[in-house]
This record gives sequence, structure tokens and C-alpha cells, in this order.
Amino acid sequence: MGAVASVFAPPPPTLASVLFSWRGTLLVTGITVLASAISTAGVATDEHALRRNPAMRDAEERIRQLEAQLGREQQEGTGRRMLAAVRSVLQITETRRRLRYVDGLVHFAVAGTAGSGKSSLINSIRGLRASDPGAAAVGTSETTTTVTRHEDPDLVKNPFVWYDIPGVGTLNQPEAAYFLEQGLFIFDCVIVVFDARFTAADIAILKCCQKLDIPAYIVRSKALVHIQNTMEDMAGGGSTTGDWTSDWQAAQEKFVRETQATVDDNLKAAGLEKQRVYVVDKKTMLQYVSGEDPGDNLLDERELLSNALGEMLRRREAR
Repeated sequence: MGAVASVFAPPPPTLASVLFSWRGTLLVTGITVLASAISTAGVATDEHALRRNPAMRDAEERIRQLEAQLGREQQEGTGRRMLAAVRSVLQITETRRRLRYVDGLVHFAVAGTAGSGKSSLINSIRGLRASDPGAAAVGTSETTTTVTRHEDPDLVKNPFVWYDIPGVGTLNQPEAAYFLEQGLFIFDCVIVVFDARFTAADIAILKCCQKLDIPAYIVRSKALVHIQNTMEDMAGGGSTTGDWTSDWQAAQEKFVRETQATVDDNLKAAGLEKQRVYVVDKKTMLQYVSGEDPGDNLLDERELLSNALGEMLRRREAR
């Protein structure tokens, strides 16, 4: 992959901005506690000092305005909204810290059900085999039980960080809880990977991404195995020509077409708009990223990377 300019995620709201965005007794109480803490720390809080400090004068004026507003609003509902907003800010800040989110890098979450090939896809996108140092752990069963962070080997050229998200089936979580507890709401982009079945868990992730305006891509993995199985099924049904290349191409087209149709039906049933499915294979992806020629095996690997990174750049330029 070529060099791509850094994509800056919007900074999380500050606690101060939330405090001054809601009105209610809890807000005034919070500011009073803050003033008390400042006084305890040895900062002058006498009237003369306050008048010399523009920031303190502004804060004092806000307090007066908020106190006046209290008489015109129901305090109970306002207090609840303020507490919810403060909790949201704290959750975003803590999740960014826990997942080591770095402004200036692009953070991709690779999510999906257990065993869908997420770890293998991350390795191949980063140009690594499973046996290479720094590769994400792979296995026949779900090997990821916590969110794992994998930087691109060359962050200067490719400022991307890929996160291997535990499969929802592994944790036995409700889908909404899975989205929140895994911190998917902080990512710049979410890639939903599935293997044999496109599940309700995958759809739930896409719904959450849509609500939060997080770009999401649907990827079907292990394409070469699936195409081989499709070709064998076609041979059993007398639908082959005897020419391996032609039969492989026909099986490839059939598999891609049926995959897209199945996902379209599921998205429609869930009330979501149609969305392209990128059919990829880890072996082909590794060849493409490494500069090798995958030949006829190249499916959507190139377009997945081009479109996902391109959207990140467009979003950055629009900010």
C-alpha cells in the first residue's frame, strides 16, 4: 500500500464542555465543588483576583446565567441528562486510553463472529504470515478473548492500526453490549467479517455503526475455499465445462453473486440499505499487499483497501 496521509479522528468532548452544555442544580453543585477544590489547592479566590482573571469572570457569568435558567426549567430531567453526558465523556476517554488510541493514526476495528477469519485478515493486510513476529494469533477456534492492537509495520507510510475484536459468540454477549463493551464506538472504521453465515450479530454491529455514523465494510473471508467448494458442487450437478479455468471463473462469479444476494436479503429484512460485500481471501490479500501477482484469484482485495482508505481520507478533508 502506498503512503496515505494521516487521518485525524475528531477529539472527544472535554468534560468542561459537557458541564457547560447542560443546566441544572447538579451543574451548579459541580462548579461549587470545583471552586472549593481550587481554594483548597491554594489558588486565590477572593473577589479582586476573580475580576482580574477573564476565565474566572466568564465562569462566574455562566454560573449567574445558569442559576437564572434554573427557575425556568425542570431540574430533575436536566440533571439526568447532565449525568448521562458526563458518563459518555468519561467512557470515551477511558476507552481511548485502554485501547491506546493515538490521534493522527487511523484505527480499524475488525469484528465479527468467532472463527470468521478476522485475525488472518489483519495479518494479511499488514503483509504478515501467521508465523511472522508480531502477527495476530490465529487458530481453528476463536483465539482472541480480548481486544488486541496491531500497528502496521511501517507507520510512516501506512499510519494504520488494526484491532482484532473478540467474536461475539466467544463472549456470549447481547449484541448491543458487545458493541459498547468492546469499545467499537471510538473507531474510525469497522470491518465486519463473516465466513459461512451472515448473522444477526453482524447486522447488529452494522446498525450501531449506522447510528453513530461510523464507516462500516462487510467482508466475506476464506474465498478460495468457498469457490473451490462451489466448483465441486457445480461439477456434481453437471454444470462444468471440463476446462478448469472456465469452471473456476464460473464458480467464482456464482459464489460472489450468491453472497451479495444473501447479504442484501438480510440487510433488507433488518431495515438497512444495500451494501457491497467484499469477497476476499487471506492468501490473495497477502500476495497483493506484498506486491506479488495473485492472478485470477484476485477478487475484492484491492478495492477493499482502496475504498476503505479512500473514505477515511474524504472524511478527514470534509472536517
